[in-house]
This record gives sequence, C-alpha cells and structure tokens, in this order.
Amino acid sequence: MNRVFQKTKIIATVGPACNTYEKLLALVESGVDVFRLNFSHGTHAEHKQVIDDINKINDEFPYKIAILGDLQGPKLRVGQIENDGIDLKEGDELILTNEEVLGNKERVYISYEKFYDDVKEGELIMFDDGKIEMKVKKRNDDRTVTMEVVLGGVLSSKKGMNLPQTKISIPAITKKDIRDIGFAAKERLDWVALSFVRRPEDVAALRVMLRDLGSEAKVISKIEKPEALDVLRDIIVESDAIMIARGDLGVELPVEKVPLIQKQIVRMCIHRARPVIIATQMMESMMERTKPNRSEITDVANAVLDGADALMLSGETAVGKHPTKVIKTMANIIAEVEKEDEIYHREDLKPQEHSPSFLSDAVCYRASRMAVDVHADALIGNTQSGYTGFMLSSFRPRAPLFVFTKTKSLLHQLSLSWGVRAIYFTQAESLDDIIADQINMLKERKIVSAGDVVVSTGSTPVAEQLPTNLIKVTRVK
Repeated sequence: MNRVFQKTKIIATVGPACNTYEKLLALVESGVDVFRLNFSHGTHAEHKQVIDDINKINDEFPYKIAILGDLQGPKLRVGQIENDGIDLKEGDELILTNEEVLGNKERVYISYEKFYDDVKEGELIMFDDGKIEMKVKKRNDDRTVTMEVVLGGVLSSKKGMNLPQTKISIPAITKKDIRDIGFAAKERLDWVALSFVRRPEDVAALRVMLRDLGSEAKVISKIEKPEALDVLRDIIVESDAIMIARGDLGVELPVEKVPLIQKQIVRMCIHRARPVIIATQMMESMMERTKPNRSEITDVANAVLDGADALMLSGETAVGKHPTKVIKTMANIIAEVEKEDEIYHREDLKPQEHSPSFLSDAVCYRASRMAVDVHADALIGNTQSGYTGFMLSSFRPRAPLFVFTKTKSLLHQLSLSWGVRAIYFTQAESLDDIIADQINMLKERKIVSAGDVVVSTGSTPVAEQLPTNLIKVTRVK
C-alpha cells in the first residue's frame, strides 16, 4: 500500500458513513491514523464489528491504526417536547423540572437530577449548543427552577444544555461510562477519552478503573469545561494526552477566547510531552460539500503550525457525504503546511528543568537537534513505557522519527503522537547490536540506504533498562 505519512496525525470518527471494512480501509489509505468510537452513539455490538474490522486491517496491512473510545460523560439534556418543539421568545418564563413530563411552553423535563441544588439565581444556562440562552430567575419550593429566556429560539426534544457559570456536582464518570469502560477494556482499546473533565482526580479515577480491568489503555482528557482551565496544568500532568473539544468549550466560554486558549493548551502539552488533539468543526462544510471553506483550510493549517499532534474529524467522517474525500483533503493541507521550516525551528521547545526525567529529556532534545545539524535521514528512539517516544516527538524533530518497542500496546498508541512511526523490536543483548539491527530493519523497509545518516538514542547498560542516556550517530553502510 502506498500511503504518505504526515507527521500531524488524523483521527476519524466512525459512524454510518464509514463503518464497513472497505470504507474504513479507504480512510486508512487516505491518511487516517486513529479511529474514534463515539460511545454517545451506537451499541456495543456495532462498535465490536468496527473494532474487528480495524484489527483486521492492522493484521493484513503494514499499518498500526489506533482505536480511541470516547466516553459520553455527564451529558445534560432536555426531555421529550410536544410537537416539533416550543418557540421561546425573549422574556418568556419556563419551568425546568426533574419530573418526567412531556415538555410544553410552561414546563420541560431535564436529565440533571441535582439541577435545583447546584444552580443559583442569575446564572446563565445554554441550550442546543448555545442557540438558546436562559437565566435562572427563581428556585421554587417544589424543587423546580423558573427560567427567563434571554435569547429565544425553538427548543426541541433531547437538546443538550450547558451550565457555564454553575459548579455542577455530578460525577465525571456516569453509570453508562462505567459500562463503556468495561467494554473498552475487554476489547483492548488503545486510548479512552474522558468527557467534561473538571479536575485531575477525574482522570486518576478513570485510570484506576482501567488498570483494575487489566487494560493498558492510555487516558485522554477532553477540555470542554471552564473549570478545567483553572487547573489545566495539573490535568495535563495527570493525563496521557489532551483533547481540545472546541464544541462545548465554545459554548461555555465567550467564543472570542477559544483561539488563544487553544494555542495555550497546545503549547503547554508540547512542553510536557503530552500529545494534544484539536477537535470539532475542523472541516464541517464537507459534511455536504466536496471542498472545504477557506476558513476551514486556514483552521487546519494553523493547528498544524501551532504544533498539534493530531486533528480530529467528527460528523465529517461519521455521517458526512464524503468521508474519504475529507480525509484526503485534510492530509493534503497537512502535507503542504509541513513543508514549512517554521514547524521545526521553535526556540521554546526545550527540556523542562523541573521535570523528574530532566536528564533523559535533555538527551532526547539534543538528539532531535543533532538530527537537524547532521541532516539525519532518520531519528531512532527506544521505549518500553512510551515516554521516550512521546518526548522525542514533543521536540518536533525534522528527521523522520522511528520508535522501537517490545511493548505491543504502544505500537498503536504511539500512532496518536506527532511524527512517530512505531516498530516492534525485541532487544538484542548489546547496544551496538540493537542499533545495528534497527538500522538494518529500516534498510529492509527501504526507509534508509547506504550513505544515509541515522541518529539513535538508547540507554546503557542495556540490562538495567535505564532512562535514555545515550546518542549515537551512524552512517549507514
């Protein structure tokens, strides 16, 4: 299979538009590195078929496509509403209740059991991705809440609600999430994304659940609540990767704040060697059209220039009309932008002195810079935990990056990380043999040839499996 591997990875959400073996393979050949299963939709049986098809692709072709399970989290919604919805005007009053009633102009059911306890008078509540706004007017004695419409519109059944000014008390992991976590562990998914993260403790709780189930999945924190921004550094440190979920984030914050927040999160993640994903509405116009808007092209290009590890498509591939076309288009944009040297020359990308692994971080940093100085044709890393792979990637090296590991779960997990191509390798006894064997593997795959320069990182003594502490430059024979 001939496929160009961009350094910025592409995540595609699976849905009815692409959920067959043939369509999934077409997306992989077009540039997909990770498939996302959205647990807000579909049954476990449907997801199982997709997982089996992806695993079959990985078995039959030289790809290492990762699978990401995205938990729904505490999604808050209104209940059923009569007719096709209710038309709300500015100044109208509406009662929100936990009593399951058919919604009308006077009263609407909401799924948030502690709504009465958590909200305060004057707080703003959004509905239908911010299309409708109401403020809390009064908390009533019967545990209902009277709302006043600030921005009107038609409120229809099952629409979501956002509480940007409310400190909600419901847990980050719901009963449905627990079932989905069990499924993710059983099916050996590579990554699990936690929605609506508010505290680092939310992430730690998910990690414990996965480990108790015997899962080696790594955890992605989705940043979509304003509360998360207050403890962002702690959440990043606790997480294996971060997703900037711009949909809910853009509803819960003033929209003009989102671009700078996106850049800030990307920068913080790179500095801490955590893969960072930019998600939501990247190429939404291609749900219908065969070409993206100019603004979407710029959005994708800027995300690449900012240094995002991966860009995620949602409805564009799940239910859009042109899933393969949208992947090819995004891959072409990424490839064009990655020709720009600016990506590889960033003075702020340096090892962090406060890092507990500062010495090995510094070796990885110097290796990535040395690869530039000697015009290396390949940069090699070795890892058992994934850390060296993520660290080398975080310095955004110009040379093609190959990470060798004997930890099979990492082969797919590293597919999320910028520039990394992971290769399975069982270690030889000496470091010289390890480096020679790895270079020979790259020669056999026609990645390097005689006369090429390879920069390798490793650790010595080999038997002690220490953190990365060595750099070697080799001219290929």
